Amino acid sequence: MKDIKVASLFAGIGGICYGFKQAGAKIVWANEIDRDACKTYRYNFGDSYLVEGDIKNIGPNDIPDIDILNGGFPCQAFSIAGYQKGFNDERGNLFFEIVRIIKVKKPRAILLENVKNLETHDNGNTFKVIKNELEKLGYHVHHKVLNTMDYGNVPQNRERIYIVGFLSKKAYEVFKYPCPITLTNTIRDVIDFNDKKLEKYYYNNSKYYSLLKPIMTKQDTIYQWRRVYCRENKSNVCPTLTANMGTGGHNVPLIKDNYDIRKLTPEECVAFQGFPSEFQFPIDISNAAKYKQSGNSVSVPVVRRVVEKLLEALKADEE
Repeated sequence: MKDIKVASLFAGIGGICYGFKQAGAKIVWANEIDRDACKTYRYNFGDSYLVEGDIKNIGPNDIPDIDILNGGFPCQAFSIAGYQKGFNDERGNLFFEIVRIIKVKKPRAILLENVKNLETHDNGNTFKVIKNELEKLGYHVHHKVLNTMDYGNVPQNRERIYIVGFLSKKAYEVFKYPCPITLTNTIRDVIDFNDKKLEKYYYNNSKYYSLLKPIMTKQDTIYQWRRVYCRENKSNVCPTLTANMGTGGHNVPLIKDNYDIRKLTPEECVAFQGFPSEFQFPIDISNAAKYKQSGNSVSVPVVRRVVEKLLEALKADEE
């Protein structure tokens, strides 16, 4: 099959792009509005095709011809953490920017990722609108909620909806979501408990230390600290990482390493998203921005597995 060309909207730091790249597709264009996220994206993918700026200012003809359009469109408007305003929220309306571009570019396939709550938001009406809009443009649409720990072999409890659409009925019929796989990677595969981190990550000088110490006794578990209580994650996986980790230390999950109690580092957070080991944050962005970026991102191995199935369906359509 010839090079499959892909454009990425709301590209963030490139989680979806990594998934496409690992599956063998070629990213030819990407867009992101957040300045710090753009810095991180360029640091890892180079500078040749990322357009920094508001999607509303981009015309469909600014985008090269593509086979697939993807977008992890802003999910805060639909998430429980974002108070579920949906289409009434400026960020929720960004879905219609995707529609505007699809209408002209008519890619063979689309992949959209969002919070699982999208399916039930406003009694299912929000999702109905999304599906109807895509069907009006001629797409046959699948959707499924996949959890990172069940489909990505990464120990993070992260449920996301993956919407896949095809112009071709045949490709739509061939496409199947990947099967669940056994989780063999543990917290210890992501975190090196012997590796002493910078002092700023530790809680031993925090006013909350005396509260945390008697509760946080286990090593193979990740804790969530919410100012008034500390909760152990019994499932031995990382809780869902969220963008609000960038707004305050208490939103970042905690662990007890071989030295003391500390929060996860931004690098550990992207590792819990299954980012490749060569991924790096640039040195000139703040820790708050790094946490926000990792929480906003996607689980790379899950995207890769969905894209592999998507590419198989497109290939079958050519035969």
